[in-house]
Amino acid sequence: MNERERLLDRRGGVVQRAFLNLVRGLVQVIVACAVGLPLFILTVVSVLLIPLGAGIFLTPAMVLALRGVANQQRSWAADWSGVRIASPYRPRPSGRMGPGRLLGWLLRDPATWRDLLWALLNTPLGLVFGVLGGGLTLYGLEGVFVAPWLATVTDYGWGPFWMLDDWGVLGYAGTVVLGAALAAVSVPAGTAFLKGHALFCRALLAPTRGALAERVERLTETRSGTVDASAAELRRIERDLHDGAQARLVALSMNIGLAEELLKHDPEAAARLLAEAREAGGTALTELRDLVRGIHPPVLAERGLDGAVAALALSLPLPVDVRVGLPGRADAPVESAAYFAVAESLANVVKHAGARRAWVRVEHDGARLRMVVGDDGTGGADPAAGGGLRGIERRLAAFDGTMAVSSPTGGPTVVTMELPCALSSPRTSPSSGTA
Repeated sequence: MNERERLLDRRGGVVQRAFLNLVRGLVQVIVACAVGLPLFILTVVSVLLIPLGAGIFLTPAMVLALRGVANQQRSWAADWSGVRIASPYRPRPSGRMGPGRLLGWLLRDPATWRDLLWALLNTPLGLVFGVLGGGLTLYGLEGVFVAPWLATVTDYGWGPFWMLDDWGVLGYAGTVVLGAALAAVSVPAGTAFLKGHALFCRALLAPTRGALAERVERLTETRSGTVDASAAELRRIERDLHDGAQARLVALSMNIGLAEELLKHDPEAAARLLAEAREAGGTALTELRDLVRGIHPPVLAERGLDGAVAALALSLPLPVDVRVGLPGRADAPVESAAYFAVAESLANVVKHAGARRAWVRVEHDGARLRMVVGDDGTGGADPAAGGGLRGIERRLAAFDGTMAVSSPTGGPTVVTMELPCALSSPRTSPSSGTA
């Protein structure tokens, strides 16, 4: 690439950055004035209507909408300015979330009120930062090209910095020079203003120290639960190997040794021992395969979560309707956690629900993997009682996941599990069917 080509490439990059600053500044102005401020007003009005009853239903909708805007602002801050803003919201509690409980969860979260304060302060600051971040280039170019031409075709002599008629030739020259200088520095200056807005957003939208301490405490608890579960799983594997495949392999070795000794003196007995050894080898191989499936099912690695759940449903003694709509695959640890959570939920259905049918729904909303397992059994499932549901909750908590159980007496039981994750390797069609 010669010097001229490098210069053109550099100019193209500057023009692109100037255009991006203009678009991003305009977006910040729209969000601040046309989205954030109305949401702030509507949220405050909804909170005031809580004593009248209407606010119980309106406030959660407004707060969640404001959270959506705040989350989008966090994403823009990272993508546009490299300013990372972690989500400060408390995890959604397990169990059924009626309007009252949902309202209490949202209003008791300090991040809700910080979002409101951000929406209010962002109205003037987002407007200022957005205009300065995106409009400096236009203002400078207007001084170079538009103002002198406009002064020659109108009687006003209007310029961006001063009235051109008041200064004569010096006014024209000064406007062009100052406009060119402003256009030259507008791209880095605009980028700095947009980053300044991102830093302001981080000051209000990032987790506080108290929230971080609470988060660390929760992670400590989930890590402890994960370590305990892993230790229990290792003990189970060791026990299954010792009592199953290892014992059969030892017997297999002894039978082969006896067969070698009898081969010359009693060929028929040796043949019988070899037949027994072959049968023991086949049994040991089956047990090893079952053990491997309990660690990480091969069908999960080969066909993904949709194929593994469908295969799992086929092995159950009751009809299971499976609907899986995933545009891609999650990371292997998340996929494994989701599979075993569904497997444990279906195992609970078979053992305790007394159900005639069950169903599984798996979908992804762009940010979270959502799994719903339901049955038409007797109901009464309670995670607080321990058992399989508590194990599912601990497994999901290790990945920042949540579980909610709706199981009134008489049924139906619906277990909703969510795991935050991204998907990759897009697929072309969902999987569905009845097993």
